[in-house]
Amino acid sequence: MKLFLDTANIEQIREVAALGILDGVTTNPTLMSKEKGNYRESLKEICDIVRGPVSAEVVAEGSEEMVLQARDLAKISEHIVIKIPLIAEGLKAVRVLSAEDVKTNVTLCFSANQGILAAKAGATYLSPFIGRIDDVGQPGMDLIADLIEIFENYAFATQIIVASVRHPLHVLEAARLGADVVTVPHKVMMQMLKHPLTDVGIEKFNEDWKKVISR
Repeated sequence: MKLFLDTANIEQIREVAALGILDGVTTNPTLMSKEKGNYRESLKEICDIVRGPVSAEVVAEGSEEMVLQARDLAKISEHIVIKIPLIAEGLKAVRVLSAEDVKTNVTLCFSANQGILAAKAGATYLSPFIGRIDDVGQPGMDLIADLIEIFENYAFATQIIVASVRHPLHVLEAARLGADVVTVPHKVMMQMLKHPLTDVGIEKFNEDWKKVISR
């Protein structure tokens, strides 16, 4: 399973990349609005750090404008993946971009039926938003299980990115189900790294080592 970082913060990306575990990054207009600097330059810097898939989102409503924006964003780096909303105009854009070998990440997926359509259109990645589904009282991970089964049934090439992750348990559940990718906020990534028993163990080892060297 690949681990993506869901952020546009350069320092957070550098920190996780230094751990040797980062496979890619997902951004969106909301995340980009929280950061300073030029949009295109920031994306290029992220691509240079990650050297893997970096999602950048179009902000148009019509398919033709989406395609134009996508082509422009794709010029930034070979690592750019175009995020496109799961709407009718978005699917039209995905079909055109797929034919041009431009990688796409179809986002805002909330049902298996939507996922089927995105895969049929040729999406490189599909991003179901499990946290938002949980928020309305439905089990978001059930959607991941359905999509994995369906995509395996028909050998769809589209990779599933588990998105809108809220806590480490989401990551664990996604891994157990066999999801292709999980994209997580920096906070969740750091929570995955920590365990109180690890901290206690290190403290105990250090105390015992002091006894050894004091002999």
